Amino acid sequence: MHSSVETLVHVENVEKTFRRGSEEIHVLSEMNLEVPTGEFLALMGPSGSGKTTLLNLIGGLDRPTRGSVTIAGDRIDKLPDRQLAAWRARHVGLVFQFYNLLPVLSAERNVELPLLLTHLSKAERREHVKTALDVVGLSHRTRHFPRTLSGGEQQRVGIARAIVTDPTLLLCDEPTGDLDRRSGDEILGLLQALNREHGKTIVMVTHDPHASARATRTLYLDKGRFSAEKPE
Repeated sequence: MHSSVETLVHVENVEKTFRRGSEEIHVLSEMNLEVPTGEFLALMGPSGSGKTTLLNLIGGLDRPTRGSVTIAGDRIDKLPDRQLAAWRARHVGLVFQFYNLLPVLSAERNVELPLLLTHLSKAERREHVKTALDVVGLSHRTRHFPRTLSGGEQQRVGIARAIVTDPTLLLCDEPTGDLDRRSGDEILGLLQALNREHGKTIVMVTHDPHASARATRTLYLDKGRFSAEKPE
């Protein structure tokens, strides 16, 4: 399928239920969402509203109990596990709140990790890593290990790792949640630049109105459904 689909993300009638013993917990109900190519969407809502669950479904990290998730024309909720893993590696870049860097690897080696799943040569991988670290403004820190980097720098490495494969979709789960305001602002500026200048489609989960203000659209979730306005 071509990834030039006008609606990149199409979530239709999605429900997600978890079981805890004999109890059923309904996390998402009748969820419908369309994200156009090139949008920077923020998902807000209180803890337990279903934001991260929805993000995980869009990223193929989890499957819906009911309904369909189609990304760039691919019906990902129907893909077998192995195909889904390959699809994720090709199409999804993930940015986490706590960076998820491997402490024993330098910045450039952390960024290279997703490329080890590809058929690129060592020289091609090195070129991709250099480009990604240039984009996030860390070309002078390539040999540094996570413990010698600030929180903001570690998150830049995390973003470089997320974009190194040139993914279709960038998914960010509280990307500034562990940073001070100044570092957080720098990361949000970087995400905005990736969206505006590099055309990246971004879906970001956040608690912070300051962060959501940088997005091109904000949707609020409350108890597993979209809410017309910000829930109290």
